[in-house]
Amino acid sequence: MTAALFSPFDKLAMALLPLAIPDASDGAHDIAHITRVWSNACAISKIEGGDLEILAAATLLHDCISVEKDSPDRAKASSLAAKAASAHLQTLGWSHDKIARVYHAIETHSFSANITPETLEARILQDADRLDAIGLIGAARCFYVAGRMGSALYDPGDPRAKNRALDDRAFAIDHFETKLLKLADDFQTPEGQRLASARHTELLGFRDTFLAQIAP
Repeated sequence: MTAALFSPFDKLAMALLPLAIPDASDGAHDIAHITRVWSNACAISKIEGGDLEILAAATLLHDCISVEKDSPDRAKASSLAAKAASAHLQTLGWSHDKIARVYHAIETHSFSANITPETLEARILQDADRLDAIGLIGAARCFYVAGRMGSALYDPGDPRAKNRALDDRAFAIDHFETKLLKLADDFQTPEGQRLASARHTELLGFRDTFLAQIAP
């Protein structure tokens, strides 16, 4: 059933989905996340263009190596995933050129990697993945990951961080300021920027309502 969501690349999805999620316990980077990223990529590609087969493979394998958010190796995650994806696609007989395009898209999609995407497919994948980090889905994923890392929701003594340094490893709401509310400024495609603007507004509204309820 899930493979059908990647139509017309059902066969590719059937081959790659078993490799796509190395950590079944991570609900922020699961099959549902991959299908949302694919939906975002298709929406952007419909306006911007790009090779959908490259995007399908890159989307399916962009998180095929699992590195926790609080790991010192987090910045290497996308490069490790790109290398693993290349090996998987070689077994399917993909050409060197197509594999290289998927490699670049995966390597550059990550915020932590801080690598500029140079191809249209790479720009679309980065935008599609980052769309899932903002809006209400992004808020839900933020608190989910905070729970996995053992973080608190907020600092009860200073939830707005008026007299302390922001610490998103200790407090989930701080992650909005350190990362999530900055993402909308760096989308790569015009359509990605348009979609990000609406989700950014949702995220701001959530943050403001959350803080108003805990620290009126």
